[in-house]
Amino acid sequence: MSRKRFTPEQIIGKLREAEVALAQGETVAQVCRTLGIAEQTFYRWRLEYGGLKVEQAKRLKALEQENTRLRRAVADLTLDKQILQEAARETSKPTVAGNASSISGGLYRCRNAVSAG
Repeated sequence: MSRKRFTPEQIIGKLREAEVALAQGETVAQVCRTLGIAEQTFYRWRLEYGGLKVEQAKRLKALEQENTRLRRAVADLTLDKQILQEAARETSKPTVAGNASSISGGLYRCRNAVSAG
């Protein structure tokens, strides 16, 4: 069975229909069958959109989308910050070539001291 996507307006309309049918004595299973949705969907919708009006549901969806967009922006900026911090750490470390000359000079002196002795 293909999955349908309902707009918030459609969901609120279906919930209102369900409230009327439940008040008339129908069971949740019967109401869900007539609406063409699963019981789980009905309960999820009722939890999310229970007392909302259409305008409030639209505002809720808009805020959820804005929140998602802002979370992505924060994640991108955090990643950029970590990359820049890593690059700054690497540039502040002494180079390997600078250490090699002092190490090789020390080994050279050590060999001379051993061979002279």
